[in-house]
Amino acid sequence: MKKRFLLIIALTLLIISIYAQFPPPAGQTGSTAIHKDSSVFVAWASQCVVERGPQQIGDSLSVAADAGEAWMATGKSGVNGTVSLGDAGYAILTFDYPIYNGAGWDFAIFENGFSNEFLELAFVEVSSDGINFYRFASTSLTQDTAQIGSFGTLDATKIDNLAGKYRANYGTPFDLEELNTLPLDLNNITHVKIIDVVGSISPLYAGYDQWGHVINDPFPTPFGSGGFDLDAVGVINSTNTSVEKLKNNYSIQLFPNPASTHVNVHFIGNSDKTAHISIKDLLGHTIYSQEKTLKNNDYIKVDTRFFKSNLYILTIESPDYKITEKILIIND
Repeated sequence: MKKRFLLIIALTLLIISIYAQFPPPAGQTGSTAIHKDSSVFVAWASQCVVERGPQQIGDSLSVAADAGEAWMATGKSGVNGTVSLGDAGYAILTFDYPIYNGAGWDFAIFENGFSNEFLELAFVEVSSDGINFYRFASTSLTQDTAQIGSFGTLDATKIDNLAGKYRANYGTPFDLEELNTLPLDLNNITHVKIIDVVGSISPLYAGYDQWGHVINDPFPTPFGSGGFDLDAVGVINSTNTSVEKLKNNYSIQLFPNPASTHVNVHFIGNSDKTAHISIKDLLGHTIYSQEKTLKNNDYIKVDTRFFKSNLYILTIESPDYKITEKILIIND
């Protein structure tokens, strides 16, 4: 019975490795990469502490990575520079307001990879108390029989739920809903922890994905800038968003969300001015646009049958208010 069970697992993993394809690099159809200038981001990490790893793990004489400073990982991506974590080093980031589990992606992590193929990876964990951290289940289908060299390349379609999947200026997004079975307050995420994947295929230093696969990425990187180069963490769903809406006495409710054939927009607030209503994709392309004077308790029904499955940004703006919400469209 045990041998049969192990055989089933082995066959399952073989099928996954052959057929599974994850989203492609930034700029390609189907990519989940989010540009740093996307309006989906409502906040950025405000504090960062770093525990650096060595430039060359296993070398007792190796010094720690030293490129950048911890504060450089705060604020918007592409503004302050990056901090290098070294082999197995880590960073813990906090925010002015906690992240919550909303529709679709909740936050994204930025690295400084200079191409779609030269990538450095990291595990991602979150906490709602700063003490107990829980890791996103990652997958690496990259071969693990031959070491990828210091300046080797990776295929993004074989990587899932690892930070660094996308090149500089494009964030790798994460959805807190994936952790809903864990003892974690998903609506009060206060800390995000990013741990460098060493990349070595040696059992002494290897990192493993959720299936027990060795995660192979460029190694060794015996430089001051070795390891994962953390640029920023952008927040998509912040607990501060709803506070601001209530303060301004204007809000909207979206249902169903996620949506398929249509989404209803329920407007709450007193205003007699014409509002511009738009829906944009994560690259900023306008998918829907309308001008309408909204009154309290007005409803708008938007036909989404021809939207591609993705996360979109709905914005309603008038001289009195500006409201932004995320819509997740799931179509066959």
